[in-house]
Amino acid sequence: MTSSSSPSQDTERVAHAYPETLRADALMEEDVAWSHEIDGERDGDQFDRSERAALRRVAGLSTELEDVTEVEYRQLRLERVVLVGVWTSGTAQDADNSLAELAALAETAGALVLDGVIQRRDKPDAATYIGSGKADELRDIVLETGADTVICDGELSPGQLIHLEDVVKVKVIDRTALILDIFAQHAKSREGKAQVALAQMQYMLPRLRGWGQSLSRQMGGGKGGGLATRGPGETKIETDRRRIREKMAKMRREIADMKTGREIKRQERKRHKVPSVAIAGYTNAGKSSLLNRLTGAGVLVENALFATLDPTVRRAETPSGRLYTLADTVGFVRHLPHHLVEAFRSTMEEVGESDLILHVVDGSHPNPEEQLAAVREVIRDVGATGVPEIVVINKADAADPLTLQRLMRIEKRSIAVSARTGQGIEELLALIDHELPRPSVEIEALVPYTHGKLVARAHDEGEVISAEHTPEGTLLKARVHEELAADLTPYVPTPVA
Repeated sequence: MTSSSSPSQDTERVAHAYPETLRADALMEEDVAWSHEIDGERDGDQFDRSERAALRRVAGLSTELEDVTEVEYRQLRLERVVLVGVWTSGTAQDADNSLAELAALAETAGALVLDGVIQRRDKPDAATYIGSGKADELRDIVLETGADTVICDGELSPGQLIHLEDVVKVKVIDRTALILDIFAQHAKSREGKAQVALAQMQYMLPRLRGWGQSLSRQMGGGKGGGLATRGPGETKIETDRRRIREKMAKMRREIADMKTGREIKRQERKRHKVPSVAIAGYTNAGKSSLLNRLTGAGVLVENALFATLDPTVRRAETPSGRLYTLADTVGFVRHLPHHLVEAFRSTMEEVGESDLILHVVDGSHPNPEEQLAAVREVIRDVGATGVPEIVVINKADAADPLTLQRLMRIEKRSIAVSARTGQGIEELLALIDHELPRPSVEIEALVPYTHGKLVARAHDEGEVISAEHTPEGTLLKARVHEELAADLTPYVPTPVA
């Protein structure tokens, strides 16, 4: 790949790419065992010599622009990144898909992807993630492309981050830090910003590292120190950690307070017996587009990962006239950082508290089954496994018909739709109407016209079968919940003997 910078500029960039003052915040203090989930079957412990000896370039990931002037303009705003992944299991296509998703995440964060490489290994190297020899090759690629950041497709341990940075001489971040950065950019509400800040502090706490004078002790020094200053004292890094823990405790209290307001609204909907539907799914699967198509809500729709962070609740109506609420939720992603799952737990409760989940999956994605599995893993984490689910295969207009047939054969309760064209939306609305819980009591009552509110409640909260206006009042036949049935009981006509 050609670079838009000269060799002298490359050398200068490497020399000044990552000052130690910035680096101290990002590095971890102690090694943590790196764990990697293995999906699918392994093909044995031994790889071909050629595979073990090669960093395989992944084609088609570069987003570098052709127009030199535009490249120079964007360079002012964008980090120039090289992606690196470790392929431990699955097929070569799986590894390429994973790195392509990392490229999409990097672009969403505002980076310019220059190159992407994959190393075939049994497991990530404990020291440098890809091994010392491959780390040297990666440094050459960084110099060749003029990159200023390396992004690894996994969560790095403290030791891996430190050692890899020491070799490549530029900033190194992992997948978790990248996703946290995207969330920080997209959070708009006060609660969303607080949740992201909490997740970032949880991520950074074990990664603090003292450098130089920052290790000097506070309030220590023994003789001549005066009252309350004797003893070892507290190091600067310990002080920083304590302050972060205090901030985290404050953030948790704020999020708990904000959660109360949403719970009140949710309880109000439950009191009025309004069924709720939650839209969940992989990021960029088209959840917001589907919400707009079903309700005309006008929610932001963007071809970017994690465009929606704050839950949006809208009122909708079934074809038979029953009211329900639709909640758009944050998108999920493969290996979603557990810090985020914890921080966004209150937001994700919309899924757990719903009566029905519309699980949206991108039918045009190369591996939609993996997306379904990743989302269900998070749904399990938030305790929503008991909620009925409809799999909505979106983007059917762009999907391979064979893929659609395969998905609909595997997922028994599924439907193919296109939020963009409207294909299948009528059938989806009918399916929602059928699946929503129905009121348990069927009642017939002659409601006086002076109590018209009861008739209105029957329309809003129940399912009206028939309503006939008579001289005495409204003869109402409806299915309603127990509370409303009790209010209507005094107006039930007495059977004629």
